[in-house]
Amino acid sequence: MQFSGSKRRKLRLAGDHRAACYPHSLQFYLQPPSENISLIEFESMAVDRVKLLKTVENLGVSYVKGTEQYQSKLESEIRKLKFSYRENSGNEYEPRRKDHISHFILRLAYCQSEDLRRWFIQQEMDLLRFRFSILPKDKIQSFLKDSHLQFEAISDEEKSYREQDITASSPGGVKLELESVYKVPFADALDLFRGRKVYLEEGFAYVPSKDISAIVLNEFRAKLSKALALTARSLPAVQSDERLQPLLNHLSHSYTGQDYSAQGSAGKISLDQIDSLAAKSFPPCMRHLHRVLRENHHLRHGGRMQYGLFLKGIGLSLEQALQFWKQEFIKGKMDADKFDKGYSYNIRHSYGKEGKRTDYTPFSCLKIILTNPPGQGDYHGCPFRHSDPELLKQKLQSYKLSPSGVSEILDLVKGSHYQVACQKYFEIMHKVDDCGFSLNHPNQFFLESQRMLTGGKDPKREFSLPETPQPKPGVQKARDAPSALAPETPQPKPGVQKAREALAALNASMEVDLEGLEDYFSS
Repeated sequence: MQFSGSKRRKLRLAGDHRAACYPHSLQFYLQPPSENISLIEFESMAVDRVKLLKTVENLGVSYVKGTEQYQSKLESEIRKLKFSYRENSGNEYEPRRKDHISHFILRLAYCQSEDLRRWFIQQEMDLLRFRFSILPKDKIQSFLKDSHLQFEAISDEEKSYREQDITASSPGGVKLELESVYKVPFADALDLFRGRKVYLEEGFAYVPSKDISAIVLNEFRAKLSKALALTARSLPAVQSDERLQPLLNHLSHSYTGQDYSAQGSAGKISLDQIDSLAAKSFPPCMRHLHRVLRENHHLRHGGRMQYGLFLKGIGLSLEQALQFWKQEFIKGKMDADKFDKGYSYNIRHSYGKEGKRTDYTPFSCLKIILTNPPGQGDYHGCPFRHSDPELLKQKLQSYKLSPSGVSEILDLVKGSHYQVACQKYFEIMHKVDDCGFSLNHPNQFFLESQRMLTGGKDPKREFSLPETPQPKPGVQKARDAPSALAPETPQPKPGVQKAREALAALNASMEVDLEGLEDYFSS
């Protein structure tokens, strides 16, 4: 990665030259971008793409992929975020450029673990599936050629000669006079062959255009999976750059909605309300932690971090937090003096009253799902992600959910749609068919529950929330991270300062040389 201050080189293309850069509204991202962009633009593009991929994920479970409702909602979101989506829709250079660059930025962020790679590949495949489905038929052949896919459409004469065999091999039949047929090497059509959905002859599959998308998606997945593995090998060189590392770390664990900090909410709930609120308005992860704390009068470090910051976010004041934890730990036979010496400092630290006085925010769903998985004796994490399916089933049944509701949630979990499973739990518990939001934060679950149950008022008084939730573009330095009730001295953890602070500390004229990234994507 290289940075340039005085020398700025940007692509300034016009007319046919611009069109040649991005001939289609979709691509296989075979070549990394090679131009200079500012760090502000680098971050903005990446955050917009994370938002887009999160929308793709939510819509993919809420609606059947390919239906009119799914297509229209996804197209609306793509248009709103100013990404490319259709051929011949006016000046598409900037949206296609944004699509190209943002994809490669997220490769750097999402190559860091198997879970991140799996999530990124799935959402990018769904996005490509949508774009390919609306690609005009007369553009398909040129797109395949530009993507280095040697799938040639057979001539009308050859199609007529094999029409009976191709039609008989296609489920539901196909009107070949309205469709192109592609001659594809047998090895590239294995999925269709397994499902007995394609005609084979002399080592080639004859694939109607309605089925070619399955092969295109398989090729895309294979290429992207290999590219992410190559990028991961070179990642240490990128992470050594202190100016990019904060942004990439944030993106890989990003939550692109409201951060639900405690500012303005302190004192909104009191100690005597927690038990009743836990039963009515806590998400399953926090409801479980609360039950374990009440029963065992103790939580290990991960549970204290996750639950303590959640309570802070819903309005438990510092004074009441100290009282709450002390009462529980003393019930567990801990000496009061030991608590004061070993734990109270860390509670004050998490509220920004000690150390660097950083105002720590509650954990998002994505952070809970992807980081710090629970070990033996731990109770933190996401029940939908980290619980054994049978134990999860028993837990849901104990919450008095209907058998059909439990089955629906377990099906979502089986498909790795953990946040949508939690959203379905919300809808069942609150007896609504559609909650009207995409759930990605435990504190969001609480606030939306309270709005429904109290008509927009919080337990004690109305919340004063910002009208438009703003994304928090960074995370705190790990050396400031609270040890959340841990008796030992807080130890530094890998982490970063807020991305905005990182950007503010840089010279505004500095730009990222994307040409220097090529080695990280292809070496």
